[in-house]
Amino acid sequence: MKIGKHLIAGLGGAIALNILHETLKRTGSKMPRIDLLGEEALQKGIEMAGGEKIENENKLYAATLGADLLSNAVYFSAIGAGGPKYIWPKAIALGMTAGAGAITLPSFMGLDPTPVTKTAETKSLTVGYYLFGALVTAAILTAMSDENK
Repeated sequence: MKIGKHLIAGLGGAIALNILHETLKRTGSKMPRIDLLGEEALQKGIEMAGGEKIENENKLYAATLGADLLSNAVYFSAIGAGGPKYIWPKAIALGMTAGAGAITLPSFMGLDPTPVTKTAETKSLTVGYYLFGALVTAAILTAMSDENK
């Protein structure tokens, strides 16, 4: 497979992850709020680079969503590296790693981890969301595989 196919599949997984998150984020108090963590990270990154904070909530949301889609697409595209032989194990490993990173790294980065670590259920759902995105990516890669044609 070519890198373009990997990126397309990664984008599909990133979109699926965001649709899942956006659909469920306000359905209960234990739901992960990955968006809030992302907004804080984006604001701090902009400030560290010498830029000005994004004051408009809609613009901040859109910028965060765009950055999230791009970064997750690139990350999930790695599932296709090395060919189709181990796509599913790689998807599981990378999905679980992304989810674990989402709940453990914020405090080391000076971010408030609460939106993704409020409860054990919140943590589990956060990991599950990233696993879901990775599995969608693997499904897309499998469907696009030359072996399936």
